[in-house]
Amino acid sequence: MPIYYAIFETRAGWVGLTRSNASISHVVLPQTSPDQVLALLHTTNAQLDENAFGDLPQRLMQYFDDRKVEFESIIDWTQVSAFDVAVWQATSTIPYGQTRSYGWVAAQIGKPKAARAVGQALGRNPTPILIPCHRVITSSGKLGGFSSGIDMKQTLLDTERNAK
Repeated sequence: MPIYYAIFETRAGWVGLTRSNASISHVVLPQTSPDQVLALLHTTNAQLDENAFGDLPQRLMQYFDDRKVEFESIIDWTQVSAFDVAVWQATSTIPYGQTRSYGWVAAQIGKPKAARAVGQALGRNPTPILIPCHRVITSSGKLGGFSSGIDMKQTLLDTERNAK
């Protein structure tokens, strides 16, 4: 099964995508150079094909231009646990520009005591923005963790709050 990748520039920096078949498998959030994105994409045996992602690159560029964008991309969940899928699906229901707590997500999936496990599942999210894990914060209102760093999490939240 061929794997494709694309790297493109947004206002926030260089972004990368990979996909297999018709499913998105990885999103690399803005970096300062295409080489950094390439290193994070793990594109061994992947083919560069910027047309393989439909309008997703354009939507991500709009997103980083502070424009409200909805993401309905098909995500590759074939190698993912049922728990992670449940967490990511619940997270995807959080409205644009809003936040919910890890405990809220845990309650949504019927495991109200699993807030810590929710955080771990969100840390494994390979498709940030598409699955908006940045919208999940602590119950006290602090940002909590984020696989791309707290500064990036704040940037994504600010981007959505400033969207037109």
